[in-house]
Order: sequence, then C-alpha cells, then structure tokens
Amino acid sequence: MNRRMDMRRIRRAVLGASLGFALAAGSPDGARAEAEVQQLQLTVGKSTVIDYPADVARISTSNPEIVDAVAISKREILLNAKSFGASSVVVWSRAGGRTFFAVTVEQNLEPFRQLLKDSFPGEQIQVFANRDALALTGRVSSQAVAERAAALAAPLAKSVVNNLRVVPAGADRQIVLKVKFAELNRTAARQFGVNLLSTGALNTPGRVTTGQFSSGNPSTLKGVIGGSVAGTSSEFNISDALNIFAFRPDLNLTAVIRALQSEGVLQILAEPNLVTTDGKQASFLVGGEFPIPVLQGGANAGSVTIQFREFGIRLTFLPDSTTHNTVKLYVKPEVSTIDMANAVTFAGFTIPALATRRMETNIELGLGQSFLIAGLLDDRVTDNMLKIPGLAHIPILGALFRSRAENKTRSELIVMVTPEITYPVAGEPAAPIRMPREFLGPLEPGQAKPAAAEGKQKP
Repeated sequence: MNRRMDMRRIRRAVLGASLGFALAAGSPDGARAEAEVQQLQLTVGKSTVIDYPADVARISTSNPEIVDAVAISKREILLNAKSFGASSVVVWSRAGGRTFFAVTVEQNLEPFRQLLKDSFPGEQIQVFANRDALALTGRVSSQAVAERAAALAAPLAKSVVNNLRVVPAGADRQIVLKVKFAELNRTAARQFGVNLLSTGALNTPGRVTTGQFSSGNPSTLKGVIGGSVAGTSSEFNISDALNIFAFRPDLNLTAVIRALQSEGVLQILAEPNLVTTDGKQASFLVGGEFPIPVLQGGANAGSVTIQFREFGIRLTFLPDSTTHNTVKLYVKPEVSTIDMANAVTFAGFTIPALATRRMETNIELGLGQSFLIAGLLDDRVTDNMLKIPGLAHIPILGALFRSRAENKTRSELIVMVTPEITYPVAGEPAAPIRMPREFLGPLEPGQAKPAAAEGKQKP
C-alpha cells in the first residue's frame, strides 16, 4: 500500500510539473522571455564584453567555432569572434531568467576597402558582407574596373555579388598626328665618247668605236676585184648622231661624239594629318598600285592571275596617351617607288622592282613636341669606262679611243612628326560645298515635268 501511494504521489508531481511548465510556456511572461533576443554584430578576430544585469549561472553557444563565450566575472561575459558566420548565445541568471543573443560575425573588410581604394583611386566602390557573401556597390568608370574589383573580392567569400554600375564614358580623346615627308633626290651624269667612221679615207672604209654608245653601222659595201678605187662605194647608216656630229665628204671621214653633262633635282613633300582615338592604330597611303602576275598551283596549276602591290608614301602609327600628359607613339613610315632598272621579265611579263625606304621607332613626346627622322641617305656612284686596247694609251690621241659614263645619285628622306591631343566638340555645321555649275536648276515656265513628279502631284 505504501509503495502504491508513493507511485501515485510521484505521478502527480510529474503531472503537476509538466502542467506548470506548459502554463509557463503559454503565459505572456514565457512568450516575452523567449522573444527577448538581442542582436550583436562582431568582426572576425575581435572581442566584446557584455555587462549582464544579474549574476550569471550558465552560458551556452550554438557554434563555438564561430563565437566563443567565457564568463570573466559574475556579471561580465567575453565573446570572441573566431570566424564569420552566425551563432546563438544563451545566458542564464542565478535568479532563473535567461537572455538570447543572436551574434553575427562578419569579416574584417577594412583592409580590403583600403586595397580597393589604393588599387582604384577615384572610383566609388563600397563593400558589404552578409554571412558568406560579399556585395560590391557603387559607380566605376569602366567594365574592366568592375571585373578587376570582383576578382580581388573572390578569395574573401564563397560568392561575390557585383552590383557596380559603369558610368557612361565621355568622348574619347583623339590624337592628331601631323606628319611631314620631305625627299630630295639629286642626280648628276657625265658622258664622253668618240666614234670614228671612214667611208673611204686612206682608201679604207671602217669604224672605230668602244661600243658604249651607238654609232653608224655599215649596210652596203660595193667593190670590184682588180678594179680601180673609183669603182668602190660604201654606205653607213647612223642610228644615233649623239650630240656632236661632223662629216668631211672630201676626206671621207665622220666623227660622232658624245660629250654630255646633266644635273637634276627632284623634291617631294607630303604633309598628311591623321586622326585616331587613343590606343587605336591608323595608317594612310599616298601612291598607287601596280599589277604583278602570280602563278597559281593546285587545281589551277599553270594559270596566271594578276595581283596588285601598293607603293608610295605610307605611314602607320599607334598612339597611346599617358597620365603624364604625354603620347607614346609607335611610328612606321615607308616610302617606296617603282624601280624599272631592277625589273624582272618572266614569261613575257615585266615585273618592276620596288625601291623602298622603311623605318620603325617608338618614342614618347609631350604635347606640341616634334621628333625628326633624318639621315636616310642613299648615295650611289656608277662609273663605266670602255677603251680600245693599245690605241687608248696613245698620248693625247688616246682620248679618242676611250668612252666614259659616270652617274651619281644622292637622295635623302626626312620625316617630322608632331602629335596633338584633341577632344570632339560641338561646332557649327560645315558650310555647303559650292559647285561651279548648278546641278539641277528650277524648271522654266512651260517646260515639261517628269512623269514621276506629275504623278506625285495628282490627288
């Protein structure tokens, strides 16, 4: 009987305790106790102290790897933030009350903010952290800056939300390159030669020449064996009388002399201006194209097609402006001319050669400064002398049996380049082009109108 009474008492006590807890949980005080949650935000690697209003009995944390809670004294609690994330800390007082703390641990973004400020000066970039994600907000000058900022933030979080907006860029800077080409070509030639022709002097028709310059060629010789001298006649056809010609019929002697001295000067000047945006290549060509035959292979083996090759004055440059208000230039000027003296004849086609002068350079200039490319000299001397052995060594008279041609060519190319930076501005509209004759004037009275115009006027 006593054991049964004890068991009943225990059951009643348990039921009463359960009912008491249920009432406490359902009462407004219990709801208020559960709702008392305080929000705390910490930074990884930093600590904070909570001054609790009552004596602390127990402390519990849901994730000690994120937040570590330690009771320093009866009413002081030390929270250490170990890694980013979220954790709950519950504190029980000796009086029976409890308090909930929702702790959010964020990363220390100050070093990263300073890195963004140093890496992208002048850009408006803000960084915000939410658990294991980072958000980048603000305005940047280009899409490349936004992508580089997101790449820097990628190792700091599992995900990076790039909300950076690109500010529409203004007008690009344009670079004007003022170029002056100057080419001076001097030529000098000296020629001297003597050709002697005898139509019967000393009873002997004949010719004496070095062959360097054209002379008369015998075409008809008439003679009779055993006949008298009067029965013999000779004829010479003169293909080129050169510049001195003398003939003595009574002496039957002819002299054709080339004594010539010439000088020439060729001057070429071109002043092109090129405009391009920063970092973009520009080029121009003043000249033309000449055809060259190209032998085909494969299925069309043996056939010949025509291709065109450019020649003239060409300039290619790549500008790049710097923050120091200077311009870095890659310049490649080229001057090419057709050289028929070195032409090649192939399968009946004459393919001319090209005489080319080309240079490449990199240079950095301030605005308004110029650089000069000079010293590109081409100095050529050609001396051809022909003589008749023996006779050419006779004093004084030996000059009649020698011929000489001397050619001198000297050319010089000068290139001067001046870069300038400019911006497109809103200007006045260009003036209309005035033509010397009116293209379509008004119709005179009584003049027939086109059918199309009449059709448009019909209702």
